Amino acid sequence: MATTDPVYNTTTTTTQDAKSRKWFVVPSAHLDKIRFFIKVLEVLLSLVAFTLEELVTSCTSCTALYFFEFVSCTAFLFTFLLLTLLATTLHQRVGISCWPQLDCGYTVLIMAFFLISSITFAAQNGETNKEKAAVAFGFLASGAFLVDVAVFVQTKGFPCWTRNALPTDVPTSPVPESEKLNVNGAD
Repeated sequence: MATTDPVYNTTTTTTQDAKSRKWFVVPSAHLDKIRFFIKVLEVLLSLVAFTLEELVTSCTSCTALYFFEFVSCTAFLFTFLLLTLLATTLHQRVGISCWPQLDCGYTVLIMAFFLISSITFAAQNGETNKEKAAVAFGFLASGAFLVDVAVFVQTKGFPCWTRNALPTDVPTSPVPESEKLNVNGAD
């Protein structure tokens, strides 16, 4: 049933422009170039902090070490996931519409936990070079997360504080009915 009629040819062929085939989209509405590089730095610093912590063979206070291990591993994996989602077109397929709130909230939480775990691990470690290096990279990663939050707030503001404004043509009080209801169905 193939015809040479131009009406059917344009609807049966697939034409994709080059823009829709791009999978890496930086800058985008959710991630600009500066924040992209900051997030890459966060991933790398978290990975180095986690790797150095894993090289520690003995510990004097293992609770601080394990907490630092959990936070640095979580920061690495989840920041890598967030970076992958925001830097590609995958964020459009996830079904989340509040990316700015998610990004800012996650970054603030990880920054706070990374700072707390770095302080705890710095106070309770065996003073080996590997532990000192892990703590140093923990503080550097905390600083990178802090810079990310500062750049986010500077460029986009606090996402949780922005409210959707009501349109100006919508009245704020209810409009009274112009037609009254009949009592007992009588006119």
